[in-house]
Amino acid sequence: MTNDLLTLLNQRRTIYALGKDVTLADDEIVTLATDLIQATPSAFNSQTVRAVFLFGAKHDQLWDIVIKRLKSEVPTEAAYENTKKKINSFKAGHGTILYFTDTAKVHQLEQDFTLYADNFATWAEQAQGSSQLNVWTGLANHGIGASLQHYNPLIDTLVQEAFDIPATWQLRAEMPFGSIEAPAGDKDTMAKADQFKVLK
Repeated sequence: MTNDLLTLLNQRRTIYALGKDVTLADDEIVTLATDLIQATPSAFNSQTVRAVFLFGAKHDQLWDIVIKRLKSEVPTEAAYENTKKKINSFKAGHGTILYFTDTAKVHQLEQDFTLYADNFATWAEQAQGSSQLNVWTGLANHGIGASLQHYNPLIDTLVQEAFDIPATWQLRAEMPFGSIEAPAGDKDTMAKADQFKVLK
């Protein structure tokens, strides 16, 4: 990576208009993402983040599952048509990364370090956020757009069955990615005086 961190973070945006014309081969994407996840710190070096990479027909299958599952959740046919358009924009991408937390690992840590037992679930979520941001930023550095979706827990059981996911892996997010077919919109930020406090 040749850019400074702030430039990289600002380059990472939520991209909804995705395509399949990515700059990296599938194995290069997997290597990039797995290296970034393994480089991400976690409390007690717990390494509770798991990831599944979906390409081709498996990527399509995921978003077909989501479309079908949401049919019973969306109140009107018109709303469902809009929902399908949104989901199909993710399906139009090149692939999807599914992020999971290994709950067996979390529970083991709770037993091994009882003094901190109440914290391990929170720390696992922090590791998720850090890993997802690092991968998202790494993809953006290669001109690959992505967004972060949360159709869990609605699709948890269906995903587990479709992709042979271990029962102890809890789905936390879905990251569709692909070529950037349209840029992200403007991003608003809070006034720093409202968001931060500096004490000396």
